[in-house]
Amino acid sequence: MDKKFNIRPATVEDVPAILKFIRALADYEKLSHQVTATEELLRHTLFEKKSAEVLLASEGDVPVGFAVFFHNFSTFLGKPGIYLEDVFVLPEFRGRGYGKALMVYLARLACERDCGRFEWSVLDWNQPSIDFYRSIGANPLSEWIIQRMTGDVIKNLAAQKLPHE
Repeated sequence: MDKKFNIRPATVEDVPAILKFIRALADYEKLSHQVTATEELLRHTLFEKKSAEVLLASEGDVPVGFAVFFHNFSTFLGKPGIYLEDVFVLPEFRGRGYGKALMVYLARLACERDCGRFEWSVLDWNQPSIDFYRSIGANPLSEWIIQRMTGDVIKNLAAQKLPHE
């Protein structure tokens, strides 16, 4: 790892770089068609509403990776957790320890914030990432199945009348 490497919380001035990382990640995952994020939307949701936090990893002045995360909560533990939505290092900078450095930074943050969990999901075909996560001690939870609603499905559920209405 380059001695000029650093990790820092992103600022609103970093929104263009954040969007570039989102697009690069989507391209890597073959999901570019799903990206609807814009700089304006990211400024609003990340820095006005503070819905999530972003870390930027840089080599000198060059951003090489990012991590997007937010807090969740474990009712069983009675503590918050950190949920890592995305971590991504540009392909030309992989294998240099930057991904591990982002994970260590987040683990330290979880300890500082007294979190009971540090969790994320990985696509089942992404064997390099699965291998990396296992190498740092992560355990897959095969007994849990992620459920998701988006867009109109959420709106349709929200529009349903409840018995007491």
